Amino acid sequence: MAAPAACTRFSDNYDLKEELGKGAFSVVRRCVQKSTGLEFAAKIINTKKLSARDFQKLEREARICRKLQHPNIVRLHDSIQEENFHYLVFDLVTGGELFEDIVAREFYSEADASHCIQQILESVNHCHTNGVVHRDLKPENLLLASKAKGAAVKLADFGLAIEVQGEQHAWFGFAGTPGYLSPEVLKKEPYGKPVDIWACGVILYILLVGYPPFWDEDQHRLYAQIKAGAYDYPSPEWDTVTPEAKNLINQMLTVNPSKRITASEALKHPWICQRERVASIVHRQETVDCLKKFNARRKLKGAILTTMLATRNFSSRSIITKKGDGSQVKESTDSSTTLEDDDIKGIVGSCTPPQTPAAATTPTSKSAPVSFGAGAKPAATSALSLSAVLLQGAQARKQEVIKMTEQLLEAINVGDYEAYTKICDPHLTAFEPEALGNLVEGMDFHKFYFDNVVGKNCKAVNTTILNPTVHLLGDDAACIAYVRLTQYMDKQGAAHSSQCEETRIWHKRDNKWQNVHFHRSSNSPPFTFAPSAHK
Repeated sequence: MAAPAACTRFSDNYDLKEELGKGAFSVVRRCVQKSTGLEFAAKIINTKKLSARDFQKLEREARICRKLQHPNIVRLHDSIQEENFHYLVFDLVTGGELFEDIVAREFYSEADASHCIQQILESVNHCHTNGVVHRDLKPENLLLASKAKGAAVKLADFGLAIEVQGEQHAWFGFAGTPGYLSPEVLKKEPYGKPVDIWACGVILYILLVGYPPFWDEDQHRLYAQIKAGAYDYPSPEWDTVTPEAKNLINQMLTVNPSKRITASEALKHPWICQRERVASIVHRQETVDCLKKFNARRKLKGAILTTMLATRNFSSRSIITKKGDGSQVKESTDSSTTLEDDDIKGIVGSCTPPQTPAAATTPTSKSAPVSFGAGAKPAATSALSLSAVLLQGAQARKQEVIKMTEQLLEAINVGDYEAYTKICDPHLTAFEPEALGNLVEGMDFHKFYFDNVVGKNCKAVNTTILNPTVHLLGDDAACIAYVRLTQYMDKQGAAHSSQCEETRIWHKRDNKWQNVHFHRSSNSPPFTFAPSAHK
């Protein structure tokens, strides 16, 4: 597509449609090109909110995307700069994430994994041939062109990509996603194209068994594993994987970057180019089952932690901790959240988390959590500034979360399972006394109580939320903690009441809040969906 004239405005060429996604400074919307009727995805960046450094990164991303044209890379078709907005027009990819598609397939084999990684390596090889290092290869950035069977895998999101000269290695800064970071980046050594191959090795490992080669809830231990290249092939899941597949992983996860296989060499590996002869074609059901759990975990954590990064709402331990010698170590409690040096500059050396603009302009606001009771009002500000508007917006979102929590509890009170499922994520996770200390996932555990307990042991139920405290994690995620007071009449007409403490995590998808996780205190009466303990 030819570059538009300098005076061209976005609205002259495109009609904007519905929102597809949202970031800290940008929104992605479907758009239709007026002259052809073709559909694209427009990334709309509000340049008024960007720092000079952010603007440089935006220009770098656009420059890199313009020179990458490959069937396995999401293509940039247009770039339009206006006074307050920059528009990047990309392919509209409608197939969703590769990893989500795999778990929905009826059949998935080692040969399928080989085909997936081949397409990823093709995209990486094209990048490297053009002097580009992606730096953030991970499942979230591997998309499918469409929902059609056999749709192409497309590499997306070049926000962290850099340009290198030949086989140049240099210190380009700490960037990437914890579980996919290479040893040389963690050691703060010069790096280059091999960092992408290391990430491909991690992805291939996951493609074969459904879990990552390096994993620990403690970030320091995770990084120690990666720097040592400490992974293995445990039984029984790896017993059915061919030696050739393990050999390719070994060459990708080589700690020394100079000895690590290149993208072009990997594409010539027998497990890739002689797939029909080498790779197993046996269905890997255990891999699919593990991958479902892996997807659920990263979606839940990513929804919360990515928005924390985007809005700078860090906890003091989530990104920076000080070692005894006074040096600083970057941390994250999750392996699916992208980190970059610039993301943390504002809090380096800080002992307390930074305030959001809204909190900073609230005269009465200290470290105490915000609670909502009868007649509570937003704190006053001296002038109707942008910060005041932000504060009002934050208060409104908090009230939304409280309202959704009340609706969910009401659905439980009246035994409306259909309404309950509409409010909850299908993969809802929960810690509750009835689960005997186990984390339960999905709706079946809860459906049992709707079918057998709710509404059968009492005449009427009323629930009151006391002292709700809402923590916003960006625009699309929130956590609410509260005391749940339940009043009810048993079938003999006697009045009872009980209480428990609950915490719920909400995620906003398609402009609708959904409960993705909750935790109920162990001192609650058995199954607080309905007070069945008092018949």
